[in-house]
Amino acid sequence: MKFRRSADHFHRKTLRSRLPERFRARRKLKAQSLTAMIPNITTLMALCCGMTAIRFALLEKWELAIVSVLLAAILDALDGRLARLLNSASRFGAELDSFSDFLSFGIAPALIIYLRGLHHWGETGWAIALFFTVCMALRLARFNVMSIDIDMPSWKDGFSTGVPAPAGGFIALYPIIVQHAFPSMALSKNIIYYAFFMLLASALMVSRIPTFTLKKVVIPPSLVLPFLLVLFVIVGLLYSYPWHMLTFIGVIYLGLIPFSIVNFKKREQAWEREEAKSSETEEL
Repeated sequence: MKFRRSADHFHRKTLRSRLPERFRARRKLKAQSLTAMIPNITTLMALCCGMTAIRFALLEKWELAIVSVLLAAILDALDGRLARLLNSASRFGAELDSFSDFLSFGIAPALIIYLRGLHHWGETGWAIALFFTVCMALRLARFNVMSIDIDMPSWKDGFSTGVPAPAGGFIALYPIIVQHAFPSMALSKNIIYYAFFMLLASALMVSRIPTFTLKKVVIPPSLVLPFLLVLFVIVGLLYSYPWHMLTFIGVIYLGLIPFSIVNFKKREQAWEREEAKSSETEEL
């Protein structure tokens, strides 16, 4: 009996030693104050908005479904900034944010577009919706891997590889937004139009195209007041003409992609020249 007990103990110890460290180390969540939990609560609110968007789509309340996705995008933009402001960023919050993004911007827009028009194409329409969801999962997985890279130069923080998850969901929903802004446009009601923008959003998400982000945007002191005035005007127009303004924002965002590619290449070439000069100096 003693020998059997010791053999079992040795067997369990051997199995534990073969497990990866992340499984052997039993990490526990640390106690946090309510203030430190605000970013995670914001992320959960975004997830609830994504799930509610699916419910509205099933009820064929398309306006409310799109508003729910847009609200999830706003909350998604806030949670990371709140985490940095409150100094409460954690790996748990990052993983929770990825799950929320996948539901709100990968599943919800795909179901909204499918139920709105792609279901008329049967299996082909469902395949397009599935393709969008898979591309969203790949985009989020790549983002999680790249966020661990600490050797990336700081200037690259102003760019995103491919369009971000909220922008991908927005582009997929763009046909319905245009349809509400211009109901008389026959093109916006065409199913081909739905499929094109969903495939476009899928391709942009998994592409290596650099796109501008707002992370490193700094407003000079002299432009703070004009910026606030312009922002106030935009918010007022969004309140008065939401669908028209969202259509305009979509045109501006897609139109900025070529400029972001040119700007990225210029910065990359300048950085490579500086690296070459520094390496030559070290050799001397």
